Amino acid sequence: MSADFKDYYRILGVSRDASPDEIKKAFRKLARKHHPDVAQDKAVSEEKFKEINEANEVLGDPEKRRQYDQLGANWKEHGAAPPPRGGAAGAGVPPHEFNFGGTGFSDFFEQYFSGASRYGFPEEMPGASPRGTGRAFRGSDIEGDILVTLSEAMHGALRPISLQVTDRRTGQVETHSFQVRIPAGVTDGRRIRVPGQGEPGVNGGEPGDLYLRVRHASHPDFHTEGADVYHELDLAPWEAVLGAEIVVPTLDGSVKLRIPPDSEAGDHLRVRGRGLPKGKSGGRGDFYAVLQLKLPTNTGDEERALWEKLRSASRFNPRTPSQA
Repeated sequence: MSADFKDYYRILGVSRDASPDEIKKAFRKLARKHHPDVAQDKAVSEEKFKEINEANEVLGDPEKRRQYDQLGANWKEHGAAPPPRGGAAGAGVPPHEFNFGGTGFSDFFEQYFSGASRYGFPEEMPGASPRGTGRAFRGSDIEGDILVTLSEAMHGALRPISLQVTDRRTGQVETHSFQVRIPAGVTDGRRIRVPGQGEPGVNGGEPGDLYLRVRHASHPDFHTEGADVYHELDLAPWEAVLGAEIVVPTLDGSVKLRIPPDSEAGDHLRVRGRGLPKGKSGGRGDFYAVLQLKLPTNTGDEERALWEKLRSASRFNPRTPSQA
């Protein structure tokens, strides 16, 4: 079954030859507009936000973007599902196909870019054939991705999930609906186990399990590394040179941050204990403000005169090795 094609360039409103920086800017602009925390129509914006995140997930990754561009206009020629996992030699066509609902990702993404298992074979001993033997075999585990917002990662959530199981031999379709608990502090890449929602067993065997791999939704202001949260903080040149006190957003409210004099681009300022919860280990990760320098544009005559005065008075030369 070939999933419906997603035009990620159209979703982000960029050309196919857009630079990585243009893609990043387009995502941030759209993410701020449609983020569920600020949008008036939360239901519509939530779906749009997921769509924007999926597009950014692919186009913002050089390897995934290369794979996506290879599909191109002839994507239907590549519509066959990825080959099944090993361990079922001689079994022929994979008996079941799985399609997820409520994970935040489209079938198109799941099929081409998640690395998830959309087909299952029952677990068996090498060389064994489960059918016709009367022996019970446990169904294999399957995997999928689940898009988790940083707000959900911060506070935890309960997510309704649907799993459509298609028997490829008979065409029979079954849909299973269940709730998945997203624990507070869940980190990017962690797998959430859902018992009994994997490949159906054979001859009365138990079903396998479903594993949902957490993918933190891209955020216009933050990114995570483990339980630590990072924020790019833009500074004017005089704030970096003279120091300043700036109110900075975090995932659970704002903090006042003191910028030391003579700060440089790339400096990390840490606020302890303002990252994600660390789950059973207790405590929280840290929050880091990563300093970025921004230069003024469209300067008027008076401001330009002051810059010229600074140029005359300053001994700073960024091309001198001791000052660079």
